[in-house]
Amino acid sequence: MRKFKIRHGFISIGFLIIIVVYIIKLFYIQVINKQYKFSAKNNVLRYEIQQPQRGLIYDRDSIIIVSNKPSYDLMIIPREIEIVDTLAFANLLDIQKEEVLIKINEAKNYSNYRESVFLKQIDHVSAANLQEKLYQYPGFFLRTMNMRKYNYSCGAHVIGYMGEIDKEKEIKDKYYTKGDLVGLTGIEAAYEKYLRGKKGLSIKLVDVHNQVQGKFNNGDYDSTAISGKNIVSTLDIKLQKYGEDLMRNKIGSIVAIEPTTGEILSLISSPTYSLDDLLGRKRSSSFKKLIQDKKKPLFNRALLGEYPPGSTFKLLNSLVILASGKIKSDMLYECSGSYDYGGRKPVGCHPHKSPISLEDGIAISCNSLFCQIFQDYFESFNESSAAYVSWEKNVKGFGIGDWMNNDFVSGRKGFLPNVSYFDKRYGEKRWNSGTIISMAIGQGELLLTPIQMANMTSIIANRGYYITPHIVKSIGNSVEIDSSFLEKKYSPIPSDYFEQIINGMEMSVKNKHGTAFNIYNDSISICGKTGTAENSKGEDHSIFIAFAPKVNPKIAIAVYVENQGWGSTWAAPIGALMIEYYLNKKVGSLNLENHIVNKVAE
Repeated sequence: MRKFKIRHGFISIGFLIIIVVYIIKLFYIQVINKQYKFSAKNNVLRYEIQQPQRGLIYDRDSIIIVSNKPSYDLMIIPREIEIVDTLAFANLLDIQKEEVLIKINEAKNYSNYRESVFLKQIDHVSAANLQEKLYQYPGFFLRTMNMRKYNYSCGAHVIGYMGEIDKEKEIKDKYYTKGDLVGLTGIEAAYEKYLRGKKGLSIKLVDVHNQVQGKFNNGDYDSTAISGKNIVSTLDIKLQKYGEDLMRNKIGSIVAIEPTTGEILSLISSPTYSLDDLLGRKRSSSFKKLIQDKKKPLFNRALLGEYPPGSTFKLLNSLVILASGKIKSDMLYECSGSYDYGGRKPVGCHPHKSPISLEDGIAISCNSLFCQIFQDYFESFNESSAAYVSWEKNVKGFGIGDWMNNDFVSGRKGFLPNVSYFDKRYGEKRWNSGTIISMAIGQGELLLTPIQMANMTSIIANRGYYITPHIVKSIGNSVEIDSSFLEKKYSPIPSDYFEQIINGMEMSVKNKHGTAFNIYNDSISICGKTGTAENSKGEDHSIFIAFAPKVNPKIAIAVYVENQGWGSTWAAPIGALMIEYYLNKKVGSLNLENHIVNKVAE
């Protein structure tokens, strides 16, 4: 009996220990272990991603040009939805019943358990009305978002627009989920990873009526969204606005650069568009209209437009040939009104005095002179191909044929043909300077983008170097911009050769026979060169490049106006007004300004 009692006691103690262990374990699971509590309540928890404030964008003078304003996204979790009356729900959202069904299916295909955007960028008033009735529709809730606010009605191409993340990018970058907005063009795209910030997470308790009852576990599992970094751009937003006003009703581009820093002061493509039209629920219809517009307002001509540079390229040819030693700086050149290179049709030239110096030739834009020095250069080599290789190497040193790895997500290289191109077109050793004589005056196969023309002008202004044109000065308080945007890149032409070319540019504006004399302003020393590029599809293009002042230049500019004839007619006055406005913060040439702004280019 005693043994039985002892055994019974041990068994009882064993059961007691087991019970205690289970009680402790249960207490740990249900009270201490929050992870279990977290899991057990999944059916009444809502996981809301907290969107960060997108970084602001400033101009070079710390003027806010892009900020944020509140908006709301209607979110959906398909597994939770209960819609009794689909038509009533559609009417509440001001969309078609069919669209509701399509969007629900899209959400289910994405994920039955994860939240996704059902309707995006709802304004404050609409969101308030919707919130009052959402309790009737489990599985739907409003997410607080931010919509871009544009403080200036300009700069669309350089600032860039935003759009919904595509599937490919969503898969590639796990930061994004379906419906997220991302920068697609301009600064918004190029600096997306800095502007976007970091998402947070809020876990909320929701009752059977779709009403939030509070935070789960007092917010222990929540994380705070971190705002994106602010961007200080290189833009002078007032100059940008002024340039867009000047280009109203015209097709073309303006690019202005601070030569010593490579900072882009303005980057204009015309026609342009309003970034406000690509916000909210009107985005889709507005975008469709812009895509269908025959004038291509979405096309960034400053970066993507490829044009013959016309007579502006005579400056680069002069530098290359002068530095080669094939011509002398004090030589004089005859012009009989045309240049016969042995071809079927001589290159024509306008009447002017003869003989002339190189500076005179630049000022009055003598075609004969530049054809002659181009041919003399080629004939100084044993073979045309060897001459061209040497010429091409020097031209490339000015950023021609390269989009220069700037901080835009898009760009084109223009076109600088090589020897292989001509060998294929004309046959090996079957071409010479006469065959490609049009390149002497910036025509033929040669194509440049407006930003390349502006950069070429910067190199001349700097007497032989440039810094890669870029659009951002600083990122937040600690992130450094790309170091390549601070480095000087030298052209192959020694600085000594630039002064003669610059004198010719100055004479082009100051000399009464100069092609840009119509923009002469005795208060500003502008050095410029007009260009008129032949266009097989219509009227010639009007071109002007310039920098000012002559000593310690502050601005270099390229203006390209499509189908408007002489460079002196439209491009030169626009360039002169931009220079005057930037340097003086106002213009005195009000009659000229009024003519350019209000007269429609035909």
